[in-house]
Amino acid sequence: MRDQPQQPEGAIAGTGMGGAMDLGASEAVTLEGTPRGPEGTGPAGRPRSLWSDAWRDLRRNPVFLLSALVILFLVFISLWPSAIASGSPLTCDLAKAQDGSAPGAPFGYDGQGCNVYTRTVYGARASVTVGLCATLGVALLGSVLGGLAGYFGGVWDSVLSRVTDIFFAIPVVLGGLVLLSVVTSNTVWPVVGFMVLLGWPQISRIARGAVITAKQNDYVQAARALGASDSRILLRHIAPNAVAPVIVVATIALGTYIALEATLSYLGVGLKPPSVSWGIDISAASPYIRNAPHALLWPAGALALTVLAFIMLGDAVRDALDPKLR
Repeated sequence: MRDQPQQPEGAIAGTGMGGAMDLGASEAVTLEGTPRGPEGTGPAGRPRSLWSDAWRDLRRNPVFLLSALVILFLVFISLWPSAIASGSPLTCDLAKAQDGSAPGAPFGYDGQGCNVYTRTVYGARASVTVGLCATLGVALLGSVLGGLAGYFGGVWDSVLSRVTDIFFAIPVVLGGLVLLSVVTSNTVWPVVGFMVLLGWPQISRIARGAVITAKQNDYVQAARALGASDSRILLRHIAPNAVAPVIVVATIALGTYIALEATLSYLGVGLKPPSVSWGIDISAASPYIRNAPHALLWPAGALALTVLAFIMLGDAVRDALDPKLR
């Protein structure tokens, strides 16, 4: 038996139209070993989901990467502030009041002789805790109420619409001054509860509109025709396709809640001493802005950077989850 002739460097691949084309050996192996699907699908023709496309876009977005790094750092120092700041934020020495930078105190001292660097680091805990807890509470309450109103409609939808109009008419800062002025607790929970109380209507309207749009799709009508229950339709078919706008709005609102906490603490009705908060430090440093501007600039700069990072993250998530931008 004669030996089989060796495969040449080039390979012949059929074009599918009765012709052939010359390919290198590596290209031939690649075409043979990697099945390709139509445009808009992954390997082996598997369709890509909105979330996989969004994650792919986010990984390539420098704005998202930068803001995510800043937020991860803030979360880290919120959990373990002693890792980068020694000493207690409540330890003060009046002999060092309004002093500038010194060893162990790179940001100087405030009007009470407290280490501004240590207080700035520890102040991140209150701001991040309030922002995250308020956002989770607002997103859950608003999504449930708005989703049920958008799905069932009728009297429930009308009542919820009128209730949200009433809450929208309440000025947030004025409402905080009235409601929180009678609270004596030094914890973050009264502030979180106030933000959830006045913040859920915005998420509720977003969720309501998303559910109304999603329930008109053919797959929802098919599930209803097959006898699926309302709870199954809501949880399995509508919620996964209506949650994207809620996530976008909640992410952007997180930075707003952090700024609102600092505003209320600055006015004296949010967090109160001995709690450590950027709003408290900014309020305490305001009378000494001419003699010791560093005591105000550092906590104010940390607050501005934090709010900016969360807003940038929300913008990046919005761009990734918006199908109209693709």
